[in-house]
Amino acid sequence: MGLTMAEGVPRAALRPYVTRLCAYRERYDRPLTRTEAAVPGAVLILAFGAPMEVGGARLTSFTGGLGDRYTVTRISGPTEGVEVVLTPFGARRLFGVPMRELTNLVLPVDDLLPAWSRTAGERLAELASPTERLALAESLLAARILTAPPPDPPVLWAWERLVASGGSVSVASLAGSLGWSHRHLVARFHDQIGLTPKASARVIRFDRAMGLLREGLSLSDVAASCGFYDQPHMNREFRAMAGATPGQIRPRPQLSRGADLAS
Repeated sequence: MGLTMAEGVPRAALRPYVTRLCAYRERYDRPLTRTEAAVPGAVLILAFGAPMEVGGARLTSFTGGLGDRYTVTRISGPTEGVEVVLTPFGARRLFGVPMRELTNLVLPVDDLLPAWSRTAGERLAELASPTERLALAESLLAARILTAPPPDPPVLWAWERLVASGGSVSVASLAGSLGWSHRHLVARFHDQIGLTPKASARVIRFDRAMGLLREGLSLSDVAASCGFYDQPHMNREFRAMAGATPGQIRPRPQLSRGADLAS
């Protein structure tokens, strides 16, 4: 019962496009509902077993574009497969469509890559070892991603600046550095990223804040470090992108054994 996971490390050539590669198995004695937070990337699930409810739809293998809101999932039967988290440019190269067409959407992989999805699903299901599944998934991803047209260099540069700054660099600064108008930068982001530069910055900042909270930093320190205007601002962003408040995500301090006994 429960969740078992095996993490893989993508080969060097894939790392600009794949940030996570994981083989998993899940089985519970009752249905499990989860709230999946927004991430600055696109999630690809190559699964076999019972379908999962994702945003109210029953799906097995599914994917989508970047989003700025959380998603509710529900597992009601045994499932297993491979989870991949793609950068926007990895998703753009894998799917071969403008990312604006996938923003805040979740849909069957068959809708985007029918032949590739069927081949991947059948071959992965034939393997029992998580290590073998990870190796095959990496090979299938590399064969498609690394032969697709490369990312738009200026947009890649702007995205990397946003990520490096934790979402704090201004859109005006990015556009000025590129010698572009705000409107032109937004149009290029829509094609390559799916979100506007401002929305991308929000998701990146939120993702950084999530990481700091899970490390145990205080709410005030996270708000100040990530550039939220105030605590209510951070609360609103977390409700929109995680379906929870920052206080619900931050781990509670553990009592020492002495303090525990004293209480």
